[in-house]
Amino acid sequence: MGIVFKQSFSNLVITYIGFAIGAVNTLFLSARFLSDTYYGLVGVILATSAILMPVMALGVPNTLIKFYSSYKDERSKDSFLFLMLLLPMVLIVPLGLFSYVANEAIGAFIGQKNAIVEDYVWHIFLIAIAMAYFEVFYSWSRIHMRSVFGNFMKEIFGRCLIFLLLFAVYLDYISVITFMHALVGVYLLRTLIMKLYAFSLRMPKVNMRFPSNLSSLLTYSLLIILGGSTAVVLLEVDKFMINQFVEIEKVAYYTVAVFIATVIAVPSRAMHQITYPMTAALLNGKDREGLAVLYRKSSLTLFIVSGLIFILIILNLEDLYLLLPENYRGGFYIVLLIGLARVFDALLGNNNAILYNSDYYRAILWLGVLLAVLTVFLNWVLIPKIGITGAALATFMAVFVYNLLKVVYVKIKLGLQPFSRDTFRVFLLLGGVVFLFFYLQFPFHPLINITLKSFLIAVVYTAVLYRFRISEDVYNLLTRIFPGKS
Repeated sequence: MGIVFKQSFSNLVITYIGFAIGAVNTLFLSARFLSDTYYGLVGVILATSAILMPVMALGVPNTLIKFYSSYKDERSKDSFLFLMLLLPMVLIVPLGLFSYVANEAIGAFIGQKNAIVEDYVWHIFLIAIAMAYFEVFYSWSRIHMRSVFGNFMKEIFGRCLIFLLLFAVYLDYISVITFMHALVGVYLLRTLIMKLYAFSLRMPKVNMRFPSNLSSLLTYSLLIILGGSTAVVLLEVDKFMINQFVEIEKVAYYTVAVFIATVIAVPSRAMHQITYPMTAALLNGKDREGLAVLYRKSSLTLFIVSGLIFILIILNLEDLYLLLPENYRGGFYIVLLIGLARVFDALLGNNNAILYNSDYYRAILWLGVLLAVLTVFLNWVLIPKIGITGAALATFMAVFVYNLLKVVYVKIKLGLQPFSRDTFRVFLLLGGVVFLFFYLQFPFHPLINITLKSFLIAVVYTAVLYRFRISEDVYNLLTRIFPGKS
């Protein structure tokens, strides 16, 4: 776990810095410097682009990670990598032509409830392309076990530029319309820099001799589109569908609540940057025992960390909302539902990596179809009835079903499951901390209240983890931090 810990820790630090900048952008600057309408518009554009991204990437990011370690000679690797660069264009080109021809019809569809969206079809398309190729180049670096720079570009670089752009709007250096155009430029620039870094690790060579397993590559890439799209759909389709049913301002309010809950996913995102290629290598090497260990350890570690973040958010949410504009308050149930969904994701450890990189990856196709249909259906039913809280409930229900099916499937096919007695002990610890601190309130400024309560919660939580050695990895880490206590 040495390389996992080292790069996961670096990615964790980078990701949290990125989320801190994102928190400032999302919770404070955008909520104050953009009108509710334009803030909602940004949410719709980015959500729709994210939904399109897996389709435009054509499954290449996952294909790179699954197959690269299986090639042994340099010529085969060059042939494989060159194909991976070209493959996304198979869908990007026809989709681009379709968008050009049917621009007005597309705009009318996505803007039927909120007409302002109609003028931003090309913003959505260009950002989707940038997102797709960014993930390709990011995977290019990850297969060389270099995930830190890509994580910096993904989590920090773009958010810093958006931070500057928001202040430019506030100071009247640029208009809101210019900000919307510049948003596209941010994503394109990020992708260009990621490309240069990826090519510095291994420069692609033109090789028109396709790999001998071309059929397997194409089959996997095509099938993984739906499977790989599922996680994105679960995260983003709610914002798209809110735009279809209610006023676009509600997207802004929902975005703030979802961002608060999404902080819980940071540890998972950081660890997965390196556990994905490691899982692929273990599967290719048929190391079942090593895979089982990685599965259990990743699940327990992520549950411990994500669970702590979840209770910190829920127990401090009342004070946190006092720091936001009044329009953005009142999303407790959205944060609770999305937060629970993110904790369940963390509890699965590297389950996704196992499914994507095993011989059973076709199951992702069927699970992806089921979840896409279920998610859209639930949003379609619940949003008109209970508004944006319905979108959160739809997401929670879909994530619960999806994750439960994945756990059962991996257990049946590979005989692996991520849970242990320690999982139950962490669950009891989380419940005990919530019971202990739920009614504790300080009479100070919200920031002071959040700081005090968070400190007390973290001390109690960490002390129990250490005293009972619930996780050996966490215990060893705490022993290194506090050597005098070992």
